[in-house]
Amino acid sequence: MTMTRRDFLSASAALALTPAFAPVLGVRAWGAALPREADIVVIGAGAAGIAAARRIQAANRRVIVVEASAQIGGRCLTDTSTFEVPFDRGARWLHNPDTNPMIKLARSAGLDIAAAPLGQKIRIGRRYARAGETEEFLAALVRTNRAIDDASRGKADVSCASVLPRDLGDWAGTAEFVLGANAVGKDLKDVSVIDKVRAQDRNAAIACRQGLGVLIARLGEQVPLALSTPASQISWSGRDVTVETPAGRINARAAIVTVSSNVLAAGNIKFTPDIPKRQLDAAAKLSLGSYDRIALQLPGNPLGLARDDIIIEQSSSTRTALLFANIGSSSLCAIDVAGSFGRELSGQGEPAMVAFALEWLAKLFGSDTALAVKKSSATRWNVAPYALGAMSVAGPGNQPSRKILTEPIGCLFLAGEATHETQWGTVDGAWESGERAAEAALRKIGALRDSEPEPAPARAPKHRRTAPVRSATPSSPIN
Repeated sequence: MTMTRRDFLSASAALALTPAFAPVLGVRAWGAALPREADIVVIGAGAAGIAAARRIQAANRRVIVVEASAQIGGRCLTDTSTFEVPFDRGARWLHNPDTNPMIKLARSAGLDIAAAPLGQKIRIGRRYARAGETEEFLAALVRTNRAIDDASRGKADVSCASVLPRDLGDWAGTAEFVLGANAVGKDLKDVSVIDKVRAQDRNAAIACRQGLGVLIARLGEQVPLALSTPASQISWSGRDVTVETPAGRINARAAIVTVSSNVLAAGNIKFTPDIPKRQLDAAAKLSLGSYDRIALQLPGNPLGLARDDIIIEQSSSTRTALLFANIGSSSLCAIDVAGSFGRELSGQGEPAMVAFALEWLAKLFGSDTALAVKKSSATRWNVAPYALGAMSVAGPGNQPSRKILTEPIGCLFLAGEATHETQWGTVDGAWESGERAAEAALRKIGALRDSEPEPAPARAPKHRRTAPVRSATPSSPIN
């Protein structure tokens, strides 16, 4: 039986299909001498960094973005060369098209915006779930989300796994995969009930046909930036900042740091003086989950699926995957693996990942799948040096760390999806956090008048709900 998107999303709060992030192939590098001075320097050319730079430009202040990798995008990476269609190796969706400014920007940039697939299917072995079985699964998701929502109002912030109903029967493993690993990149035992419930509704998922990495690169075309230019040291005080790079030193009045929480906590950038322990501990408590994608080119449609079909399976554990088939009417299929199982599998290398994908598909569709594969590729975000994982996830008791990361540190300001209290784990949240940090930095250097309103904290705009849902119907996906 096929579940309509409305049925699935209203019950699951989680078929979120992708981690919120990743780079883009083939964009420009810095062609002129690196500027030695700027009003504000931005570290990182992902969604947050590009949003921050655009906001600073709009205020007519000098900005330079330094990016360690060779491409714009951060955890939005579109591979345009391996297959005949764009392949989003990282973030796949935007959300809330009626209110998301990135949707309008994408259309203005001449990119194609389209709604996500309308239906998802469940396999039980070699067959599809019957109507009654699908209803049982949806009911299990409703009950699980209600339990997590109720627990978030308790005195203690506990793990999502600790409050799960104990009588989910054959759907327990599938529910844990959908709500945990596939939604946030971590198993539910490692996810805070408060962090999960505070996540905003992510309804009406939207795709960019050319790829989200292409979108971020397009939005950064007019931004002064230096690629392949890692920031090795940042010296800061209450008055100014100096950024050391292999291409030279940049002096500025403020800096916006948009690296991932794992990169920040790992100490890959040296700060002088050190960043306060309060912020470093907060970053460590928002460690990144694991989410990877195994892409297979399957000419001839051997699985017999439609364009953009999405398949999950009834599984007895979270050692399972999600299939996104025939992407954009092409022969490209992506098998998503996440959470502790995905981390373990990714650690074994790309050959092991491809072998699992073929074995998993054979279990569901027959053993001939392997014979049809023309080309394969797999992501390994946990070892990507400038990301070190997928999206930030607060463990039990750690949700307040997000607000801590929004606090100014002298003339330093942090941005990125980890700093957003409700849109964490999304491109949308990263973009909004970059704009927030830019306004705070502009105010710090006196570029905004005192009469102008204080920059909003990293939360959803006023038109979005900030309180968790308190009904029998759980919230929508969380990435």
